[in-house]
Amino acid sequence: MHMTTIAVELNGRALHRDVPARMHLADFVREEGRQTGTHLGCEHGVCGACTVLVDDRPVRSCIAFAVACDGRKVTTVEGYDHDPVMALLRPAFSRHHALQCGYCTPGMLATARDIVLRFPDADEARVRLELSGNLCRCTGYVGIVAAIRDVLDQCRDGGHAGIASMREALQAQGCKASPIATAPGFAAFEAADTGVAAVAAAPRGEPASTDAASANGTRIQGQFSVPFPAAEVWRFMADLPAVAACLPGAELTEHAGDRVKGRVAIKFGPMSASFNGAARLDRDDSTRSAVLKGAGQDSLSQSRANGDVAYRLTEVSPSATRVDVDLLYSLQGPLAQFSRSGLVKDFVGRLIQEFGKNVALRMDPARAGEAPLPPARLNAFSMGLGVLWSRIRRWFGAGD
Repeated sequence: MHMTTIAVELNGRALHRDVPARMHLADFVREEGRQTGTHLGCEHGVCGACTVLVDDRPVRSCIAFAVACDGRKVTTVEGYDHDPVMALLRPAFSRHHALQCGYCTPGMLATARDIVLRFPDADEARVRLELSGNLCRCTGYVGIVAAIRDVLDQCRDGGHAGIASMREALQAQGCKASPIATAPGFAAFEAADTGVAAVAAAPRGEPASTDAASANGTRIQGQFSVPFPAAEVWRFMADLPAVAACLPGAELTEHAGDRVKGRVAIKFGPMSASFNGAARLDRDDSTRSAVLKGAGQDSLSQSRANGDVAYRLTEVSPSATRVDVDLLYSLQGPLAQFSRSGLVKDFVGRLIQEFGKNVALRMDPARAGEAPLPPARLNAFSMGLGVLWSRIRRWFGAGD
């Protein structure tokens, strides 16, 4: 994976990191900067929950790339302590009951700050128009609008010299208020032939194309070693039911050649899901590598997942083999907010190690050939403690 070194001033602190070219700013501030006040909602730049300030201007961090912010100043909700506008907005939000669950509030405050600075004479219509890019499912917006208008009233007639100077600086940069355009009448659109065919949806129960995962997915890489010759491990990895039995939470319901159907149960903290789907295995005997392409849907949240599990065998010695695993997946739906969590990545990395241990167990020649394979088990509590301890050590051992 190509990595790029960037330097960002995050909430007044210099942060230097090597990041993937397609890492989004939201993931960067949460995972690399550990500023978890920035929330991910739709992850499509629509709901506004992830809004942060880049060089004092609001930006959707879920669709902005971290590498595009190299050399810039990024401010999240944790960095507003000395901001004069926020010193007025935060108590106003409390007075007017402008938040309930609070999930939208970090992004809402960033937009509210922009309104106060760019539209000193804004009326209710202007405030509501500027807030239209930030969705709130709790308040009905009445309290939010009232809080912003309260701060606007406090700042009129030069009531706050610091805020007046901030407004002048924005105007000098060309950030001026634009008039509210008159809404045009409704007009139907005409269909046009673009010459590009739409991608057909995959039949129900069949693996969908993983191009979307390749373009926008999350990648987790790992490896494990087993004390057996590469040729024997490669033969074992062709036995899909045996391989599935090595993965905790996996269960096959159908198997025909290189295609399987089944379910994968996942539970980690608040995340619990049971994905039903199908997969296809593409093997390359000459390189001892394969890709398992799959897609599925969670029966509870209706979240959809698709992705590739690629693995390659390398002969370490005549009696030892290393298996490199490259997992690339994409989630859509309510569970998508967990898909790029660093803790989840650590957990999956540990799962790969458990999978390797189970492969070695099931290939043990001391096991009787007719003996049933015991179900793969996962001690989620001890594994979770191990993941947390590893992360804590990395946090305190890594410099900025």
